[in-house]
Amino acid sequence: MDKKTASTQKIILTGDRPTGPLHLGHYIGSLKNRVKLQNECQQFIIIADMQALTDHAENPELVQKNVLQLGLDYLAVGLDPKVSTIFIQSLVPEIFELMMYYLNLVTVARLERNPTVKDEMKQKGFGKRVPAGFLVYPISQAADITAFKANLVPVGADQVPVIEQVNEVVRAFNRIYKTDALVEAQALVSDVPRLSGLEGKAKMSKSLENCIYLSDSTDDVKKKVFEMHTDPGHIHAKDPGKTEGNVVFEYLDAFGTDKKKITELKGQYEQGGLGDVIVKNYLVEVLEELLMPIREKRREAAKDPTQVMKMLKQGTGRAREAAAQTLKDVREAMGLIY
Repeated sequence: MDKKTASTQKIILTGDRPTGPLHLGHYIGSLKNRVKLQNECQQFIIIADMQALTDHAENPELVQKNVLQLGLDYLAVGLDPKVSTIFIQSLVPEIFELMMYYLNLVTVARLERNPTVKDEMKQKGFGKRVPAGFLVYPISQAADITAFKANLVPVGADQVPVIEQVNEVVRAFNRIYKTDALVEAQALVSDVPRLSGLEGKAKMSKSLENCIYLSDSTDDVKKKVFEMHTDPGHIHAKDPGKTEGNVVFEYLDAFGTDKKKITELKGQYEQGGLGDVIVKNYLVEVLEELLMPIREKRREAAKDPTQVMKMLKQGTGRAREAAAQTLKDVREAMGLIY
C-alpha cells in the first residue's frame, strides 16, 4: 500500500464479539466489505472479547473459546493477516484508558436514549438490571474506533446510532480540549444492511438461534433452508405467491449471482406454478457455492490452531503500537503528561 498522509488515509475499524460462530448476516453485512477493502485501506479488525463479557460475564469460557473460532472464520472468508491487523481487544489496555476519559463526556441519560442500546436491552430482557458495562457499549465503541483514528466503520444499519454517538464523543473531546487529536468516523453500511433470520420475524442473530453459520455443513444448510418461512398463502405450487417479505427470495437477492434467473423465478412464483421446494433447492445451491470454499479454508486453518493464535498476537502487537500513539495524543491534549 502506498504511504498516505493521515488526513487522506482511509482507516477502517471493524470486528465482532466472540460469542459464537459467524453467520450469513455477518458476511453480507460487513465481512464481504472487509475482504474487498483490505487492499485499499489500512484495516484494523477487533475481536471484541471485553465487550462480549458485558452480557456473558458469568460465562467467560464461552468468550475465550470463541476467540480462536473467530480467527478461523476471518481467515476462512479471505482476510489476510499480513494486510489487515486482526487483534484481541482485551490485550490492548490503551483502549480501556481511552474509554475512561470518554465516559466523562457523556451522560447516563444520553446512553439510555441510544436506540441501538435500547433495542438490545429489550431483546435481552435486562429491564432495570442492565449491566453498567452493557449500557456504556457506545463509549467502548468510541474507544475502539478512535484508538486507531478510524474514519470508516462497516456496520449494519442498526448500529448507525452507535457511530453517531461515537462522533458526539469525538466532537466533545476536541472542543473541550481544543485539539484535533480525535477523528470522526463514517458508518459504511452494506448494500444488504439487514438479513432476516430463518423465521423472517427478526434479523439473523446468534442469540435468537435463527442463523445459517459460515461453518455449517451442507446437511445443516439444507435443513435450515427448508425450515425457512415463505408465503403462508402459497399452499400449492399452482397458487400465486408473494416474493416480498419471503425469506427465501430475500436470501436469493442477497447471495445469488445469477440475477436474471432470480428475476425469472420471482415472476413464476408470483404468477403461480412454482413450488417452494424448487426455490429452496436453488437457494441451497447458491449458498453452497458461497460456503464450500469458506469451509475448506477454515478446515485447513484449523489444522494448526497454534499458528492462528500466533497470528492474532502479532496483530495485537501492531494494534497496541497504533493505540499507544493515540493515547499519547489524548493525554497531551488533556495535559496529563507527568
